[in-house]
Amino acid sequence: MDKKVLPVIEFKNVGLSFDNNEILKNVSFEIEAGQFYTLLGPSGSGKSTILNLISGQLSADAGEILFDGKVINNIPAESRRVNTVFQNYALFPNMTVFDNVAFGPKLKKMPKDKIKAKVREMLALVKLEAFENRAIQELSGGQKQRVAIARALANEPDVLLLDEPLSALDYKLRKQMQSELRAIQKRLGITFIFVTHDQEEALAMSDWIFIMNDGKIQQNGTPVDIYDEPINHFVADFIGESNIVNGVMKQDYLVSFVNKDFENLDAGMKPNEPVEVVLRPEDLDLVPVEQGKLIVTIADQSFRGDFYEITAIDDDQNEWKVQATNPSTVGARVGLDFGPEDIHVMRFNESEDDFDARIESYEGE
Repeated sequence: MDKKVLPVIEFKNVGLSFDNNEILKNVSFEIEAGQFYTLLGPSGSGKSTILNLISGQLSADAGEILFDGKVINNIPAESRRVNTVFQNYALFPNMTVFDNVAFGPKLKKMPKDKIKAKVREMLALVKLEAFENRAIQELSGGQKQRVAIARALANEPDVLLLDEPLSALDYKLRKQMQSELRAIQKRLGITFIFVTHDQEEALAMSDWIFIMNDGKIQQNGTPVDIYDEPINHFVADFIGESNIVNGVMKQDYLVSFVNKDFENLDAGMKPNEPVEVVLRPEDLDLVPVEQGKLIVTIADQSFRGDFYEITAIDDDQNEWKVQATNPSTVGARVGLDFGPEDIHVMRFNESEDDFDARIESYEGE
């Protein structure tokens, strides 16, 4: 029988408070080796606190933090096999690029020839081979970020922690660095734990996402699962754009909202249970009135480059966001069309465990 592979990091019922303010509330999760994980949530949700607990900058009030199956709550930060890349780079301004990257290996008393080889390997990895003798002050923001990443990786950590490292970069450079970070993680095969409040960034980069809010993990899963199957109002509203309306789940695969019944793919709820219904703007099609499942009036539209962002109002004064490739006309009466697969039904106050159990129950039918 194969041995169970231990998670590289595990939180068991971890809690932390500052001045009677609960920052983390009974948080439990597992991190597997070699994957790109993202902690995603608004400011103050607890995501950076988790990084600081992993790195040893903070100590938990309750629960256990394990690394390769061993409790590390009392292990000092310098003895943990992790490194952190910060938003503000935290580089040594009086050192060259080479000396910044070599700092960790020198502390480990690595032989000089190996230090030189390691630094050049890391600078090649971040595409800064010709910059080793540059002063830090001579670098752009993107180049400084690359040096910070190279310096962290030169220490050969088992886990790399990244605390909003791209937030200070302009849009184009940020997109480029997203791709480069993803490629570096895949090439090295080490575990990355990335903190961001940018939903698009999390969806583009991650193997697995933890959605944080109010000191709790609201939902975790692959980017596709979280986007397509949000568990509650917060997740549906926080990840991407959403139309969320109240409804009633009349029976399995039949939901009522805006005074009409619609077939859908959800099940496992009580007959006539009050629910919330999610329809993504990109899943709504503008069609002639006679072809629409709903009839709306175009209230506003703006060009977003890849699509037109359209706001429409139905006769019950519900607002609908639509992403369309072609413009409409403000004031026009049109139909909204969508399929059963585009409707996602959420229970009120459903836990993630209950959600998973419900999904498994009707998928197994």
